[in-house]
Formats: sequence, structure tokens, C-alpha cells
Amino acid sequence: MNRDAFILDAVRTPRGRRRGALAEVHPVRLAAGLLASLEARGVAADRIDDIVLGTVSAVGEQGGVLARGAVHAAGLPDTVPGMQVNRYCASGLEAVTTAAGRIAAGFDDLIVAGGVEAMSRVPLGSDGGPYATDPSEVEPWSLVPQGVSADAIASLDGFDRDDVDRFALLSQQRTAAAWDEQRFARSIVPVLGVDGAVLLDRDEHPRAGTTLEALASLAPAFAAYGDAGFDRLVLQHHPEIARIEHVHTAGNSSGIVDGAGLVVIGNEAAAASLGLRPRARIMASTSLGSDPTLMLTGPVAATERVLARAGLGLDDIDLFEVNEAFASVVLHWLRGTGVDVDRTNVNGGAIAMGHPLGATGAMLLGTALDELERRGGRRALVTLCVGGGMASAMVIERV
Repeated sequence: MNRDAFILDAVRTPRGRRRGALAEVHPVRLAAGLLASLEARGVAADRIDDIVLGTVSAVGEQGGVLARGAVHAAGLPDTVPGMQVNRYCASGLEAVTTAAGRIAAGFDDLIVAGGVEAMSRVPLGSDGGPYATDPSEVEPWSLVPQGVSADAIASLDGFDRDDVDRFALLSQQRTAAAWDEQRFARSIVPVLGVDGAVLLDRDEHPRAGTTLEALASLAPAFAAYGDAGFDRLVLQHHPEIARIEHVHTAGNSSGIVDGAGLVVIGNEAAAASLGLRPRARIMASTSLGSDPTLMLTGPVAATERVLARAGLGLDDIDLFEVNEAFASVVLHWLRGTGVDVDRTNVNGGAIAMGHPLGATGAMLLGTALDELERRGGRRALVTLCVGGGMASAMVIERV
């Protein structure tokens, strides 16, 4: 029996700037709007076996099992359950991996997976955890703020302020071009208000007119954390770094935004019964741990592992999506893998569009698939760094 897990469709909301157009939208409604849109795309609600959503700050409005609330808000049958997962920034991808594994095992036929994060309403860190509430429990890991890790990686690799700003500019330019050419049109579902009026129908965070001069004028965002003792902690564990240069700013780091993304995962039989043509096959997925102090370097190893599991090499991949948590993360990955930037984040990334934590992994999958189809490519690889020293990656093959 063929138990491949296929991507049947992918949708996302536009990303709303923090305290912007989506700030008044409850996270349940962000997810529910996408769920409700699937019926018109051929996904019969009564055929859905489960909803699996990733959310990083799963507290308050995003607490409990948000996915079950979204089922009711979207008007789906009571028979559809819901599940919430958290692997920090890779939560949306982890939700898809969970769904694909259940389908490949024969446990389910059709699952909608993805993520949601309303960062205007539930700020990053709202859920506390040992990092924030009891540092003594994680002291042996030598964890530092992610921005300090990003600066440490840049210092280790020799990337200066101009390097990270130029990458940020490239992200903005590529995103502007992608929107101008309507490359996201297939996946974008506008967010509506309670009165049915459109609140947002395109990403709100990009700044198409960004210049290198404007980026250079921004102050380093994480120097104060370094001065508070975190630089010293990094240097204790990584004496090969002579000095940490704080090069990351609000302009070359991922934007704080609101949004949701969903991927419809099904087996071949489910697709046939719904009259849907599978768009891609999930070939392999992986997650791993990495250095917790330089916690953002894991995508290099995750890329190597997921390719090995898929039986592929770097040259077998047409497109790469590497989450732009910080500019140095992608620059480090490019250097570590040797992949050409012309195959990487070709439509920009989180520096320009923003990073709605729990949703980003699902959004990147949809972006990669849309671009594969646009170019007539065959395979794409998506990878994200993860807080605490982890990383996740997935390879998909267009059908």
C-alpha cells in the first residue's frame, strides 16, 4: 500500500505588522479564517481527521488547545478534533511533520497542519518557561538571548555590519519583487473583520523602499544584553571568538508579526476521493539539537541529515528556504553548505516579511511549493533554526 504523505494545498494569511492591521484579530480567528477557506478549495470539512497547529507562546488567548477553538470558529463539524504543538520557531513545520507521520503510518487520511501566532496580542516570552522563570535550571546550558547568539555567529564567521545589512536589503528587494509579480497570490487568504470587510490582503511588514544607508543608520539591538554579561558567557564557552561585534538591528533581524499558515496533508486515496491532485510529496523531515550557546547554527546539520534521509545531495534541490531569524543565520548556512544564494530565499524572507513564530514553518513550505510550481522545479528544502539550540528541516518533491 502506498502510504506517502502528500501536500494537497497550502494557504496563509498575510503577515500583519506588530500593533498593525491584525492586532485586533483573535488568534483563533486567524486560524479559523484559513480553515473556513479550505472548503472552497475542495477540502471537505467532514473528511478532516485532525487539525494540528504550532504555537510558541501557548498562553492566554493562545493557550489551551487553540486548534479546537478554531474548529468551532470556522464552523467545522464537531467530529474534527484539534492538537497544539511547540518546537519554538519550527512549530509550524513540526505540526506538518506530525501530520505526515500519522498519515504515512496509516493512522489518518487527511490532516490540516500549520501554525498561528498573534504576537501583537500574546508577546514573545509570555509563556515564561525555565529560561525566564528559573535560570538556575538551565544554567549548565549557557543559554543567552538569541540576538546575542546571532551576533556571536557573525563575529565567529567574520560577517560585519555591511554584510548583514546587505543581506537584509536583498531580502527586502526580493520580497518587493515577489509581491509585484503576485508570486504569493495562490496561497494568500485575506483576513476579514467581523463585518466581512478586508482587514489585510498583503504582507504589512516589508519596506520596499529600504536602502543600505537607512539600514546602516539603525542602532545595534542586542549590545545591552551583551554588556549585561551575556557576551562574557559566550566568550567563556567559545574562546575562539576574539570579541563579539553587535551587528544585528531591527532592520537585519526577523520582524515581529501576526499571522497563520496551514498545509493540507493527505494520502493518495484521500486526494483521489476529494478530486484533488497532490501538489508535492513529503520526502523526509528531521529535527536535531545543536550548540545551545550558539543556538542558531543547527540548520547546517539539519540540512545534511534530512538530505541523507531523503537519499539526496545539495545539487538535487532546486530551492532552499532558510528562515531569516537573523541575517547571520542564513549567511552561516550559506557558508556551511556552499549553496548559492540564487537558490536560497528567492522571494525574500522573515527579515522583510516577518516571523510569526508558530506559523512560519508552514508558511515557508507553502512559499517553496508555489515557487517550485512557478519555476517548474522538482524539489525544495525548508529549514529553520530553533531556540535553545535546535533546528528542523524538510524536503518536498513536486508531483
